[in-house]
Amino acid sequence: MAQKRIVLAGTGSGAGKTTLTIGLMAALQRKGYQVQGFKCGPDYIDPTYHTAVTGRASRNLDSWMLPHETLKEIFQRGSEGADISIIEGVMGFYDGKEATSNKGSTAEISMLTESPVILVVNCQSMARSVAAVVKGFQCLSEETRIAGVIANKVGSEGHFRIVKAAIEQECGIPVLGYLKREEEVEIPERHLGLVPSIERGELNPLFQRLADLVSATIDLDEVMKIASQAPLLQAESCLFEQREDEPRVTIAVAKDPAFHFYYPENLELLQAYGAKCVYFSPLAGESVPEEADGLYIGGGFPEEFAAELASNKEVLDSFRTTIQKGVPTLAECGGFMFLTEELVTTSGACYPMVGIIPGKVTMQKRLSALGYREITGVEGNFLLGPDTQAKGHEFHYSTFSTDGEVEFAYETKGLRGTKSEGVLQDNLVAGYTHFHFASNPQIVKNWIEKCLEVKAHV
Repeated sequence: MAQKRIVLAGTGSGAGKTTLTIGLMAALQRKGYQVQGFKCGPDYIDPTYHTAVTGRASRNLDSWMLPHETLKEIFQRGSEGADISIIEGVMGFYDGKEATSNKGSTAEISMLTESPVILVVNCQSMARSVAAVVKGFQCLSEETRIAGVIANKVGSEGHFRIVKAAIEQECGIPVLGYLKREEEVEIPERHLGLVPSIERGELNPLFQRLADLVSATIDLDEVMKIASQAPLLQAESCLFEQREDEPRVTIAVAKDPAFHFYYPENLELLQAYGAKCVYFSPLAGESVPEEADGLYIGGGFPEEFAAELASNKEVLDSFRTTIQKGVPTLAECGGFMFLTEELVTTSGACYPMVGIIPGKVTMQKRLSALGYREITGVEGNFLLGPDTQAKGHEFHYSTFSTDGEVEFAYETKGLRGTKSEGVLQDNLVAGYTHFHFASNPQIVKNWIEKCLEVKAHV
């Protein structure tokens, strides 16, 4: 049963949610609390920060990709053993899948988890008008509960007192504190080198600086008081109800700073349904483990490490040999890029990759694709057949091109319509789309069954 929890929501992107989330987590950790982080939506980056600060794997809560009971179960499982759970919102509080409902928004997740909301408001160049902003957020939906406000980007302590008086008089909720404009701390580039810099401890001074700022001007006791007002939350256990006593197959998972975008539930579901996950680092020169019955190459930033990856022919050969043997393989986004013949950087440098997929990927300076995807399989796809659907998302700065013919791995539907996507080669499913296995656990069952089938004929 999860109890103490808050949603930290913003009036819009840029309101300061991530800065304040990291600062609150670090400040509460310093006071001796066990803090569990969650992120609304499909983003992989913010959970990386949460995990680094709290020492607990942060998890995504996505009310579009996941059935609602599944979302609540993920929240409850993740919160076990924590003194407080902090759910960081996405975009503005009410922004989600569509303009006319709360579907897929932070607001919907606050309702599903029955969590009190602390609203982060950018107060720059406003005084009493801030109360009108907060009042509007309160009145848009009667189903949400905004329980407090944090004033961000105030000009001075005097400015904060004006904002606080206006909000508390007009909105009837407490203002818990503030951060000043000149005390803004620069969050580093949100992908380049993020994971290695965290692993080296380079961001620890940033986390401690944010903890200092939050502790000085935000009432942490009042935050805990609001979090304790959340009702007991009961979720039915359905996602992990099937659990094998002994692993039936071994799935090798590429995991290092080049390949690190995995939803924890994807790996936990593989284990629950009978897979032993063995992790290895291509970047560190580790080949695909010989005992692998399946292979999972997740997303990440192979373009940032293209030279190192290209230089180790033995590692590249191990991927090619494993896939050519028929080992059932899923490669998502960065993993897909890695399996092509060549990666071309924005500077024009060309690096040979594994070469199992005919074609090359070329990095762009702008986003090439972004958004949710409804995924439908095709004949021959061991994960998803033509009558099977799952959900996921796409986010990448590269494009794929080929002079040859490729068989598409699946069909995806997004805001811009439906398209055939990815590459299907025997027992390889590769493409730009990131799958969330909890959207359809049948994916996991199919993968393990295929591993067993191939294993029996080797």
